[in-house]
Amino acid sequence: MSHNTFGHLFRVTTWGESHGPALGCVVDGCPPGLPLDAAFIQQFLDKRRPGTSRFVTQRQEPDQVKILSGVFEDDRTDGPVTTGTPISLMIENTDQRSKDYREIRDRYRPGHADYTYDQKYGVRDYRGGGRSSARETAARVAAGAVARQVLGKDIQIRGAVVQIGPHAVDRARLDWSTTESNPFWCPDPDMVPVWEEFLDTTRKAGSSTGAIVEIQASGLPAGWGAPIYGKLDSELASAMMGINAAKGVEIGAGFAAAAMSGEENADRMRMGEEGKPVFGANNNGGVAGGLSTGQPLVVRVAIKPTSSILTPVESITRDGEEVDVRTIGRHDPCVGIRAVPVAEAMMACVLADAKLRHRGQTGR
Repeated sequence: MSHNTFGHLFRVTTWGESHGPALGCVVDGCPPGLPLDAAFIQQFLDKRRPGTSRFVTQRQEPDQVKILSGVFEDDRTDGPVTTGTPISLMIENTDQRSKDYREIRDRYRPGHADYTYDQKYGVRDYRGGGRSSARETAARVAAGAVARQVLGKDIQIRGAVVQIGPHAVDRARLDWSTTESNPFWCPDPDMVPVWEEFLDTTRKAGSSTGAIVEIQASGLPAGWGAPIYGKLDSELASAMMGINAAKGVEIGAGFAAAAMSGEENADRMRMGEEGKPVFGANNNGGVAGGLSTGQPLVVRVAIKPTSSILTPVESITRDGEEVDVRTIGRHDPCVGIRAVPVAEAMMACVLADAKLRHRGQTGR
């Protein structure tokens, strides 16, 4: 299997399967001298960890990360620091229940990667989806923690779920400080009980639902990215579409911009203090001409409903027999909830790469 690596100067390679002994990543290109220990990485893995509420999969994984290489500590360093060499991170799998998947060994789950993997490779790990499982994203979250150290404290990345099923937040009520006080990363406290009732009904019916995740990054300087084939927004879109179950990405106003006039869509500018512009809008989502504007980056990702559901769905077997498929196991009724820390991590990795490339070209 090829294409397990993404990034240019800040490069991440992930490895491992859902029901294998472990999974992890190798981060190459991280500058030396940055503070990095397992506790820092763990705080982000804990945000993605399964089994934290009744609205996510009940697989009980501690997701404890181990740093195998790339850091060093002695009496001359103030704690562990990166050495500039590849950073290898490992997360053990401890709560696999492979027997839950024997029923689908020769059956294809519609919407999942079962059929396409079989067609491409002639073999597939049916235990939880193997490499196609969202379990792989734990490694991306670990890599994203390293990327945040590359970015530094001036750049802040935050994410939230802004819609579950047909129920969207009211943007007039948005309070980002509340995202970590509910199980949905919801920035609209009034929407929390609505989502609770909706997801309880969905889960008890053996079904699933989709969601929209919004990620923002603030504190960026202007000029990151490349104008033609390395546009910052295209790299962000590619990274977000690489997340399991992602089916759409929009930057800034996104598809709503198609209904605007030129005057409505324009991000008006006036001169502010210290010779820096002040923008009257951010319909471009912090990117113009493929380069960061200095405004907040705003990306939204549409996550489809979980394909593994208890409700029987028409499908076929490897031998072409028509069957109804239901998936026994522990699955997210809305996988979009745990996509928030994953999307944050992907943005962090893209921005860390953009920072290093910008510095390499301009010296700044």
